[in-house]
Order: sequence, then structure tokens, then C-alpha cells
Amino acid sequence: SVRNTNRIRWIMQKYRPDVVFHAAAHKHVPLMEDSPNEAIKNNVMGTYKTAIAASRAGVKKFVLISTDKAVNPTNIMGASKRLCEMVVQMMNRQSENTDFVAVRFGNVLGSAGSVIPLFKRQIAAGGPVTLTDRRIIRYFMTISEASQLVLQSGPMAKNGELFVLDMGKPVHILELAENMIRLSGFEPYKDIDIVETGLRPGEKLYEELLVRTEDLGKTENDQIFIERDKKLAPEEIAQKLALLAQAVKSEDDETCRKALKAAVETFRDPEEVNCRAEEAREMQQVR
Repeated sequence: SVRNTNRIRWIMQKYRPDVVFHAAAHKHVPLMEDSPNEAIKNNVMGTYKTAIAASRAGVKKFVLISTDKAVNPTNIMGASKRLCEMVVQMMNRQSENTDFVAVRFGNVLGSAGSVIPLFKRQIAAGGPVTLTDRRIIRYFMTISEASQLVLQSGPMAKNGELFVLDMGKPVHILELAENMIRLSGFEPYKDIDIVETGLRPGEKLYEELLVRTEDLGKTENDQIFIERDKKLAPEEIAQKLALLAQAVKSEDDETCRKALKAAVETFRDPEEVNCRAEEAREMQQVR
């Protein structure tokens, strides 16, 4: 477990890896809404402990796998991953031997929890196909694409960059469901119905990757960009981590939720964002 300081340190010292790809995190949005305490312990503190162990073991590159949900987060999971990005930024300034980098991208097709395997199972069972909201959009990338771009990002890391992968245009999930039903030889709403189940806790109608050429730096790969975000001082990030460490000691979820909101200034309630979703550039792209 990345939460086990001594074990992570022992593993790093024993095997002395050259590169660490850090993907360990609780990623289920509704579950983390119910358990913000666990999100902080596992995602934020786990990343911090792993990063420190990697630095002390002389790891050359440390690559954090982040998520589009870290951009202007509306849920605990996204906010925790935004803090993980801050940890990487802080560690890069404090470590003499290790280059730290974060790579941010959206949903991976066919991965655990992906919507496409779910739709396939529902179609095979005769329906209905369920989606949370007819307006919802998401970015998708294949497993091979995501893996290759993450691997290519590693050698580029030198200044604690936050890399953003170009995911292309967002996909309208309703259209995806309709097309999958047709490709399976059925007629949507006639042979197999599509049912809305309602947005889940913390869920956002759209995700933001900030792949806008005016806001991003270019790399030698035209699918990998560098976000020009304002870098926080290491002392400021350390204060945020201290605030969270104090919150998790209480084992109280509401205390942890408030601490996350205080630590991540861009954290918003989903209702606040979803009520203006139609104005978002991402939503307009799929019209």
C-alpha cells in the first residue's frame, strides 16, 4: 500500500528503480464522495509518501498519472488528484536527483469501470442501456494511445511539468450508446431502450483538459502539451498538506471535505458548474 511509509521506503531502497509510474489511487467518484478521508489518505498522502521514497532512493523520473477531473474539480476524487499534482510540483523543487512530472488525461477505453464494457453487457442482456444524463460528454483514448503517450512524457520531464494529452474532441455519451445499439443490430428506443439514472454525487456534465493552444506550451510530440499553470511556492503546498494531515487525524469525513475545499481553490460544487454547462466550450464542441 502506498499508505505504508516504511514498506514503500523499503521497496524503493531494495530495487532502486530508474523510473516510477505512480497510478495508485482511489478513482471511483461516488465512493470518494462518501469517503473523503480515504481519498486524502490514499491519493494525496500516498502520493506524497511514494514521492519522498522515490527521491531518497535516487529514482531518475517519477511520473504521476493524473486525470481531467483534477481541472476545476467538482468532486473529492478530482480535488485529491489536483493536490497530487501539487505534490509533484513541490517535490520537483525539493529533489536534487529526481525529475517529477504529472500527466493528465481523460477516460481510457476498455479500462476497469469504462462505460463501453458496461453498455456491451447491457445490450447483450436486452437492455435497457443506462446513462446518468443525456447531456453528458467525456473524453476518450485507447489503452495503447494513453500508455505510449505517458511513456513518452517521462523523458521530457525536467522542470516539474504538468503534461496534458490531446484527447481530441469530447464524445456525447448518448450518441455513443445509440451507435453501440445500432452496431449490435438493434434499433435504439425500439428494440433496446436508453434510460437516464441521474447524475451521481460529485459528477460533472463535462470534463476539462485545457487543451487550448493559447494556454499551453508545445513539446516535440503534437499530442503532448505543457500547461502553463501558476506554480505555487513549496511552502504553500506544504501548508496545504499539513492542513489535510490534521484533518484526516479526526477521521471525520465532513472535516476532510472542508479541508479539501480549503486546499484546492478551484474546487466547486457540481450544481454550480452543471447549471452553466451549456456555456462551456467543451459542451459546444459536440453540438
